[in-house]
Amino acid sequence: MCGIVGIIGKSARDVVLNGLKKLEYRGYDSAGIYLNDLNGHEYLTKAVGRIKNLEDKLSDNEQGLVGIGHTRWATHGKPSIANSHPHYSSDKRFYLVHNGVIENYAELKEKYLSDVSFNSDTDTEVVVQLIAKIAKEKCLSGFLAFKEALKLINGSYAFLLVDNKEPDHIFIAKNKSPMMLGIGDGFNIIASDAISVLDQTKLFIDLQDGDVADVTASAINIEDIAGNHIERKPYLVNIDPNSASKGTYEFYMLKEIDEQPSVMRRLSKEYFNDDADVKVDANIVQSVAQSDRIYILAAGTSYHAGLVGKNIIEKYTDIPVEVGIASEFGYHFPKLSKKPFFIFLSQSGETADSRVVLKQVNQLGLPSLTITNVAGSTLSREATYTMLLKAGPEIAVASTKAYTAQVAVQAILAKAVGEYLKIAAAIDFDLKRQLALVAEGMQEIVDGKEKINSLAKKYLATTRNAFYIGRGVDYAVALEGALKLKEVSYIQTEGFAAAELKHGTIALIEKGVPVVTLINDPATADLTRGNIQEVESRGANVITIVAKKFAKATDDIILPDVDYYLSPLVTVVPAQLLAYYASKNKGLDVDKPRNLAKSVTVE
Repeated sequence: MCGIVGIIGKSARDVVLNGLKKLEYRGYDSAGIYLNDLNGHEYLTKAVGRIKNLEDKLSDNEQGLVGIGHTRWATHGKPSIANSHPHYSSDKRFYLVHNGVIENYAELKEKYLSDVSFNSDTDTEVVVQLIAKIAKEKCLSGFLAFKEALKLINGSYAFLLVDNKEPDHIFIAKNKSPMMLGIGDGFNIIASDAISVLDQTKLFIDLQDGDVADVTASAINIEDIAGNHIERKPYLVNIDPNSASKGTYEFYMLKEIDEQPSVMRRLSKEYFNDDADVKVDANIVQSVAQSDRIYILAAGTSYHAGLVGKNIIEKYTDIPVEVGIASEFGYHFPKLSKKPFFIFLSQSGETADSRVVLKQVNQLGLPSLTITNVAGSTLSREATYTMLLKAGPEIAVASTKAYTAQVAVQAILAKAVGEYLKIAAAIDFDLKRQLALVAEGMQEIVDGKEKINSLAKKYLATTRNAFYIGRGVDYAVALEGALKLKEVSYIQTEGFAAAELKHGTIALIEKGVPVVTLINDPATADLTRGNIQEVESRGANVITIVAKKFAKATDDIILPDVDYYLSPLVTVVPAQLLAYYASKNKGLDVDKPRNLAKSVTVE
């Protein structure tokens, strides 16, 4: 949630704005920028809505050699100019941007700031006012006052602070919220992620929780809150900045859907050798193999990928799997098996709900694996092991290629563990070949996307609600298909196990309601056809997405044949495209659906 960018040592305005544009997927309720030219002039500009609105408000003379900026996903206080960042102290000495949530802001406000007049409804303003009060009452420098304030704060934060008495410094602090420090030639830069500022530098420092730093154009001093110096080694981020570009696409979502065949091929190359032998870290394989139960924890789309993964892992390892919603699991920790192993699925590797669980897992001394798209992310650093999705930057808020990569990597893990355990099904499973078939099948679907666009126009253009139904692994895909449609098109959509409709929900079926039906399961294909008849008899408009072996001439989308357990990898693609075209045809911003953000870093 929220995106932050700061730079010191070079012309800041365009760098901050361009960085914020690349971070807009983290929130777009409002945006703001503070600039200081180090010659006595400072500028603060805010706007409600997108970065473009902020850019349009800036005058030509608003420039600076120091700048901090913010794009907001609202947590405390509605989207407004007053609630936009940067926030400033009453004496207009300090300017602050923040990603995170201050849990004890009300207590701080009551205990220390009862005499302060506030401009906003945010938790962030409490922090900047507190810093100013400490600096004034204790006659402290900005950096020392900042560290004193941090000792009183509970919550998650990535802070950038400018003190206009020392404007050639940016003070920063990190706890639970993502923050990268980029090292440039004569300048330094800070951002929520590296991708947003790769056009400025490829040399970065990963900041850890508890880090505080004083950053100038030529120096970086990292400390803990107590003032002890900390060394953090920089490293090169080898990501092509163009990979985060839309290219000729109107929206990132379609680009990322179309990239899925290449992601499958990349994973095959990464995790298999030329002899089709699976390559997974032996320590991971052994640790998983020694467990008596696997717990998969995730949220949203990643949770749905975990439901698919459960079927695959149990099939090829014979190890029982439970899939949990991280936000529930973390505060209602169940009774565990004797030898549990934990898998955390997260595109960003920063999901706050999953981190709550991982901290408890680490306290118990239990083994864990993060499957993520972002090397060096918080969950990756804190888990015992990491496997990377290799999907490339995913910018659209609605996840597509990360979902299919998560399913594929879970299959790769299952194959490796199953072979280690000498499970016949795993040994016989030619996963490398199957991933090649999946890539071909995905390509066939995306190449025929106009047909899916026609279905979206026919059945989804004016409807207010819709349903997805399926059985077996198709039920898990039905949940993901429903989520995709609702989050980008705002059509109220629910996914159900097909037979469950008649246990209550069929009461909602009326003339014209779209029901998307998925049929891949050999055991229940005929039964699902019966469920189609049940909804058709009540006036539903049925869209069928069916494996070739079960298809009829009247079916709408016929899927290429792949292994049943990998069928979600191809079945989900038309569901993604239906959501994309439903949104686009309604004239919506597909990449930035309302009220959502890409990386959920608050609980």
